[in-house]
Amino acid sequence: FMTEPNIAIVIPTYNERDTIGPLVKQIIGLAIPNLSIIIVDDNSPDNTGTVAAELARENYETVHLINRARKMGLGPAYIEGFEYALRHDADLIFEMDADGSHKPEHIPEFLAKIKEFDLVLGSRYIPGGRIENWDPLRRLISRFGNVYARIVLGLPIKDLTSGFKCYRRKVLEAIGLGQLSSVGYVFQIETTFKAVRAGCTVHETPIVFTERKKGASKFNLKIFLESFVKVLLLRLRG
Repeated sequence: FMTEPNIAIVIPTYNERDTIGPLVKQIIGLAIPNLSIIIVDDNSPDNTGTVAAELARENYETVHLINRARKMGLGPAYIEGFEYALRHDADLIFEMDADGSHKPEHIPEFLAKIKEFDLVLGSRYIPGGRIENWDPLRRLISRFGNVYARIVLGLPIKDLTSGFKCYRRKVLEAIGLGQLSSVGYVFQIETTFKAVRAGCTVHETPIVFTERKKGASKFNLKIFLESFVKVLLLRLRG
């Protein structure tokens, strides 16, 4: 980048009233030039949208809110946020969770690496990466999901289900946001798979992932089954 890039961070929310404020303040505290934070709220029953609207008012140059009518899933929320970022001339687009599991202090590491690669993803499963406060079953399911996706899709990436990523603009343009069909966490696998298929370079950077302290995890059996089937379909259609 000849000049400072425009950076957008897309954060989907659903019942994150207690965590979205501290997270936004931490990100703003990094003092990153040309930063936009795009919150995509799925009409949270706990009034996260009201909290987010106040954040947008207080930080009107940085924080932007997209209100959606109902809960429509993680994948569609990210797509809407990505499209907003692209329309507003973002050069680098992050995605991260709203629940505090992704630590803003990792963001400068992503920004350093994205100078050399097209997609940088935060990895829990490479040296330096780790998970805090997960029970053994959740660890087992995550490990199995990653190994399964890696084998079926033939990708060397250790943490295909990571939701902490930084894309160059050209990656989102290349993978065709309108053609993405995943709703749950398999969205992370689909986007990385299509980026690799489009010839984009991918780098894993270690992160510490901390299980949410407030609210309930969105992970459930339906999401797990979608991931299982969708990975096979990605390979078959690949």
